[in-house]
Amino acid sequence: MPDYKIVSHEEWLKARLELLAAEKELTRQRDVLTRRRMAMPWECVEKSYQFEGPKGPLSLADLFDGRSQLIVYHFMFGPDWEEGCKSCSFWADNFNGIPIHLNHRDVTFTAVSRAPFAKIDAYKNRMGWSFPWVSSYGSDFNFDYHVSFAPERVAEGKAYYNYAVRPITASDEQGVSVFYKGESGDVFHTYSCHGRGIDMLNAAYQYLDLVPKARDEDRFDFAMEWVRRHDQY
Repeated sequence: MPDYKIVSHEEWLKARLELLAAEKELTRQRDVLTRRRMAMPWECVEKSYQFEGPKGPLSLADLFDGRSQLIVYHFMFGPDWEEGCKSCSFWADNFNGIPIHLNHRDVTFTAVSRAPFAKIDAYKNRMGWSFPWVSSYGSDFNFDYHVSFAPERVAEGKAYYNYAVRPITASDEQGVSVFYKGESGDVFHTYSCHGRGIDMLNAAYQYLDLVPKARDEDRFDFAMEWVRRHDQY
């Protein structure tokens, strides 16, 4: 814990109002960024992708479940892994109550992983999650959206991820992709983000940012070194 200055209420209030001005400016900047995101051009999804869910095979269009907007969380879970990524599991602990609210704004949410559906379903049951989660096993989907990498890229130690060639040590990475389906049935890719860009989806981190120690990760070689699956703490 750093040395914090202890002050009178008047001094505390002065510091709080100064911080409030900065917070309000950040909120305004975020609103501007949201409008820029809304104005992003779209690209048509030309390739046919196949997924597997609890009721069998699904197309990308099927994942919309009757709505026009789809958010995909790219959950790190490779075909040969015995359990899902612990960091993605940290994110996923925030997902259970969200889909019903998104549904009422014409949005469907699902997680997608390359692991076979049986593995996904077993891990989902172990963790007590109810959000939708499908398998892209055997599909190019994860590779085309640059969250999975060919063995030769992993062996080389670098791959295209988060819009640049970066060091890569795992076969799969995390991210979020957004799609829109028009009345004609055409599907468009509208947005993707990766790395720190998905912080906004983790409510636990937003809470930690409020407290004096914040995320308290500076002493670790890897920021999320402290994270465990919720049944392993």
